[in-house]
Amino acid sequence: MTISPLLEEIRACRLCEAHLPLGPRPVLRAASPEARVLIVGQAPGTKVHASGIPWDDASGKRLRDWMGVEPDAFYDETKFAIVPMGFCYPGRGKGGDNPPRPECAPLWHVRVREHLPNIRLTLLIGSYAHAWYLKDKRKATLGETVRAWHDYTGQGFLPLVHPSPRNQMWLRRNSWFEDEIVPYLRERIAAAGLA
Repeated sequence: MTISPLLEEIRACRLCEAHLPLGPRPVLRAASPEARVLIVGQAPGTKVHASGIPWDDASGKRLRDWMGVEPDAFYDETKFAIVPMGFCYPGRGKGGDNPPRPECAPLWHVRVREHLPNIRLTLLIGSYAHAWYLKDKRKATLGETVRAWHDYTGQGFLPLVHPSPRNQMWLRRNSWFEDEIVPYLRERIAAAGLA
């Protein structure tokens, strides 16, 4: 069963059009059932909306550094599937971008996952991905959930803080993240032959 018809359906989606200030432009990369790592982010920002390339910004550069992969490997759909919680840019709010549109994940995530049978590790980036995938197993705060990362690796999940430059202070205050999680992540990626 090929994923192509589903991807065409997602890319043609207009469900949230009335709520999207820049209009719909679903951004994802999940074309190969061979992919072994699923990257679940939040929603595209304005730069990614313009380019149509997920993680094509400063956050993506930091994420690739954490993973120890070059862009060629990162965008190789036989290695990595990239599926945000919301596929379209949700607009700007008071403290940054708005949350991902709530209609997106229930409509698409289960169907996309059905086409990715070889996923061995799912990177859950940010609180929206934590909430959807970990449900009541997540901790009270994003920081506590990320700190308890060992609790989720047996289920194939690795909760991460968003690599946005806006989180620089959080990363400084929580040096354990780069001391513990980043080496683990790089080791998993390298061991799978994905780096």
